[in-house]
Amino acid sequence: MKNYETKEIRNIAIVGHGGEGKTTLTEAMLFSAGGTDRFGRVEDGTTTTDYDPEEIKRTISISSALAPLEWNNHKINVIDVPGYFDFVGEMLGALRVVDSAVLVVGAVSGLMVGTEKAWDYCESHVIPRMVFINQMDRENANFSRVLDQLKDKYGTSIAPFQIPIMEGGEFKGFVDALRMNAKIFDGKKLNDAPIPESMMDEVEPIRTMLVEAAVETSEELMEKYFEGEEITIEELTSAVRQGVLDGDIVPILCGSAVNNVGVGVLLDEVVNFLPSPCDRPSFKGTNPKTEEEIRREMKVDEPFSALVFKTIVDPFVGKLSIFKVMSGELNSGATVYNANKDTNEKTTALYMLKGKKQNQITKITAGDIGAFAKLQQTETGDTLCDVASPIVYKGIEFPEPAISMAIEVEKEGEEDKVFGGLNRMVEEDPTFRIETNTETNQTLISGVGEMQLDVISSRLKSRFGVGAIYKDPKVAYRETIRKSIKAEGRHKKQSGGHGQFGHVWIEFEPLTDTETQFEFVDKIVGGVVPRQYIPAVEKGLQESLVSGVLAGYPMVGLKATLYDGSYHSVDSSEMAFKMAAYLAFRKLEQADPVLLEPIMKAEVTVNDEYMGDIIGDLNRRRGRILGMTPAGGGLQVIEAEVPQAEMFKYATDLRSMTQARGSFKLTFVRYEEVPGNISAKIIEQARMEREQQ
Repeated sequence: MKNYETKEIRNIAIVGHGGEGKTTLTEAMLFSAGGTDRFGRVEDGTTTTDYDPEEIKRTISISSALAPLEWNNHKINVIDVPGYFDFVGEMLGALRVVDSAVLVVGAVSGLMVGTEKAWDYCESHVIPRMVFINQMDRENANFSRVLDQLKDKYGTSIAPFQIPIMEGGEFKGFVDALRMNAKIFDGKKLNDAPIPESMMDEVEPIRTMLVEAAVETSEELMEKYFEGEEITIEELTSAVRQGVLDGDIVPILCGSAVNNVGVGVLLDEVVNFLPSPCDRPSFKGTNPKTEEEIRREMKVDEPFSALVFKTIVDPFVGKLSIFKVMSGELNSGATVYNANKDTNEKTTALYMLKGKKQNQITKITAGDIGAFAKLQQTETGDTLCDVASPIVYKGIEFPEPAISMAIEVEKEGEEDKVFGGLNRMVEEDPTFRIETNTETNQTLISGVGEMQLDVISSRLKSRFGVGAIYKDPKVAYRETIRKSIKAEGRHKKQSGGHGQFGHVWIEFEPLTDTETQFEFVDKIVGGVVPRQYIPAVEKGLQESLVSGVLAGYPMVGLKATLYDGSYHSVDSSEMAFKMAAYLAFRKLEQADPVLLEPIMKAEVTVNDEYMGDIIGDLNRRRGRILGMTPAGGGLQVIEAEVPQAEMFKYATDLRSMTQARGSFKLTFVRYEEVPGNISAKIIEQARMEREQQ
């Protein structure tokens, strides 16, 4: 593939709900453009962009993938984006660098939440887009119903470029409402035809709507239109393109990806109406040396800069960093400066990716997308640039993980392989986290959803040859006391030669602030416990706090006053007094001990229609509703305090209750006493676990 100028490049993301045919559409685009010799099928695992073994096994897209093609003397970098919400990070990475998007909507299923979310992102980041109503070949396909859904949701921006011609329930062609002609499909050919008389009543109002939307982009055209002058097709096309670039007009096209019908026309309109990188505004960044704001134009004569939007980690090939050139150009083998890490990276080779294929190239120019292999320090979201003209672009805002599981190795001795593999996958997927909870001694992995964590488990086996077991995370319960007691600890042992003797009286009291773990007070008078042994008493208590008297959870909110005791001039030692302190601590069973649980603040963002269900569900989870705040766009933010123990699977449940429209975030607030009936079960479970050890 030749090196194209910036104005001849189109970078588009294929986005939408899962199962609407995005990968098949990408494959049809490649095939139509001669980018592949055969038309791959998702069901057969033969598509260009679904090449990962997990994608082939599950017949869904898991990772975004590049599919560059040539069409009408232009290069189109197509990014096939997963539609399932567990892989939303892939969509956010792709949409951060593309210049436009094609939203795929099913002609039978209609507007779905995945498309709504993609639209919202495009809207908020002013990304021009067009809609392709796919699967027009299917029984019960209903273009008019889908068009009405789009109009109801998005108003006057919806501009149908095409109206399907249906005969006997079959998709035969379309009327081009912009150019006012008809096209009939004849195998691979598209034949001109007159607009059917029976469709004129449907076509004319759509044509009028399209013209009115177009003339609103120009005062000159508006004046011409109202004075009844004829607007030429060239003027109309130019005005429509400007409306598309501004995000005021969203063209609607239709076809069938699986039958490769209407795909060539879609590619034509991508070239005609969607922006090249030069059509986009300049990019804002920061000089990392001076912190001043600077801007870069998408031009070859600007200093080189690029944003890494995706990382692929392969145990055999190594790491691939995929980037978009934001300004300037670069030759293969150059040294680039990572402005985020303040380090130079020596590049070995420069690649253009097509699915899993890596084609080596010698040069890449502003607006194009390429990949480096084996960069040492670079991560997703980093800016690479010319060391003489440093710049840092805003990274990619990925969602916080919403679900966590504890992970254990399947076979002893494979810990290094398992956690080495997991850390490699963290590089690849910024929505995936791994951390050790020191309180529960569990390693936790966190992600956006259960399917994502399931894929990670499968990839551990397929890529690294090791297995892992998922378990529900333990709650980091704590223990405290509710009443004061005076406890004696007496440790005496005689076993020939020197014995062991330590004797203490300690008053234990609850602290009102359970955020304070422990307070030690020395009230020894008269040397009944020698000064050199008092630190040993405190240390003995500190070590005992790790395992409380109820269920073995850490003890908090405890004040201990050492006020009396005795010693033996020969047999006493630091160890003996540590043991005496431990024995006194165990008598806290008489101090009305209770379990405490972490309470989280939940902020749940949902549509108005789901409010009742969400509030009822939070109440069932022992939650306390604090209030509701309108968030605009028919959304409400429900604030509640809920025990952490009730929220581990909330991501899955919320998705089910709101058809994946809801989102939430949790933050720790404080510890509170566990209700008695639940406490009894936790204590019994802890006792059984201790017996099994």
